[in-house]
Amino acid sequence: MKSFKNKVAAITGAGSGMGRELAIQLAEQGCNLALSDVNESGLAETIQIIKNQGKNNVTITSQKLDVSDRAAVFQWASQVSKDHNQVNLIFNNAGIAFGSTIEGFEEKDFKRVIDINFWGVVHGTQAFLPYLKASGEGHIINTSSVFGIIAVPGTSAYNSSKFAVRGFTETLRQELDVMKCGVSATSVHPGGIQTAIAKSSQTNESVRSLGLDPITAKDKMSAQFITTAKKAASVILKGVRKNSRRVLIGPDATFVDLMQRIFPSFYQMLVGGLLLRRMR
Repeated sequence: MKSFKNKVAAITGAGSGMGRELAIQLAEQGCNLALSDVNESGLAETIQIIKNQGKNNVTITSQKLDVSDRAAVFQWASQVSKDHNQVNLIFNNAGIAFGSTIEGFEEKDFKRVIDINFWGVVHGTQAFLPYLKASGEGHIINTSSVFGIIAVPGTSAYNSSKFAVRGFTETLRQELDVMKCGVSATSVHPGGIQTAIAKSSQTNESVRSLGLDPITAKDKMSAQFITTAKKAASVILKGVRKNSRRVLIGPDATFVDLMQRIFPSFYQMLVGGLLLRRMR
């Protein structure tokens, strides 16, 4: 897909962060939009930003959506197809974070992360794939993370979900290649992106055993995020045009990917050593 003009893109998590920037940049390139988010006010802000920029020549529809609700995602996909007559891209972008030790998390918290970050991707992929095939030119873009490349202490639920997205998307890409059905797939691995996901995440008291303060951990992590959501969206769209199998976003993601390739097991000792130094 070399051009997004007159295409139709569905985006989950479009009420803020990378989802919002993807919507803005796609609209700038003449792409029609079907936007969803669990946050209706954020979704309305995204639409207003696009309209304020004079992008009234593109069609925009929106839907409040919890991507963990399989039936709701399938219903949304059907409605998008009816509203726009076709669908060319699905950006499975919605996600949440949660901090806890493995010993300290409750099942409901872990399950919520998996339901949104992983099952949301599965639901979006399965719901939209028939419509992407019917369009003759489709692409599925699934957001994993740099934490889908390496694991770190205190984020077992998030790590599990993002590793799962990576494996799911790599399998999907291979199946689509074999079927030659006109649809492709890309796994996206952002490093630290300046969005609200870290600040809106929950962290429980168990992380104190790792030398982390649950009150300040989110702000400290956010302070290390070096890539803007605008830049991230630009890199993702470039990757789609190049039909990339995997997209790394930010110099931190590139460094982590290289570290994991060179030290596939030893990197765990490096990360653990940093935490031990902080505790001392």
